[in-house]
This record gives sequence, C-alpha cells and structure tokens, in this order.
Amino acid sequence: MKKSIFLLIILMVSCKSVQTLPDPLEAGWEGEKVCEVLNETIKQRILKCTFPPNVGHQKHYHRPHFGYTLAGGTFQITDAKGTRTIPVATGVTWSKSELSEHEVLNVGDSTSVYLIIESK
Repeated sequence: MKKSIFLLIILMVSCKSVQTLPDPLEAGWEGEKVCEVLNETIKQRILKCTFPPNVGHQKHYHRPHFGYTLAGGTFQITDAKGTRTIPVATGVTWSKSELSEHEVLNVGDSTSVYLIIESK
C-alpha cells in the first residue's frame, strides 16, 4: 500500500508542469489560435501551425510527435536549455519521443508554417 501511494505521488509531481500547460492546439498567442486540426483519428492528430512575423506560441507541451516545416523562418525558442534564436529551413523534419515544453516567437520577416503529427 505504501509503495502504491509513493508511486502515485512521484507520478503526480513528475507530470505537474505538463498538466498545467496547454497542448499545442490549446496554446495560442495573445488570445489567438495558431494551430488548427487538419485530421484526427483514434491513433493520431495532425496540426497545422502558422506563425506570421512577431507571432509566437505561448509556453506549451508536446506529446511525442513528428514535425515538418512547410515554410521556414527564424524563431526565438525558450525551453529548458534557455533561449536561443535559430533559422528553420523549409522541408526540415524532427521528432521527439518524449514529452517536451517550449515557447516560440517568429522573429523573422516571413510567415512560417509547420505540420505536427502526434500519436495518441
């Protein structure tokens, strides 16, 4: 019984930050949505996220996912590693196998668009 309670407490503490953050669809920028659902099934959700210049994505979490850059740009990213500015080229792909958290801001002069494919 004590082991079960201890395990439950550990799980609650380790998931706390994710539980309090919005997911990418719920998160927006200054009250406006930046992502839309293109397709959703019982196994996955596909989002299209659009960031005009000076528009970002408030701090949010991602489940494991695959991403594809439809239109690149320059982003300021803030995550557990700190804040950095990076160029993201069109056609770039990435994947994450674990939960992640970040906030982004398009600091470039063109609109950037991304596909995010999440497993459920």
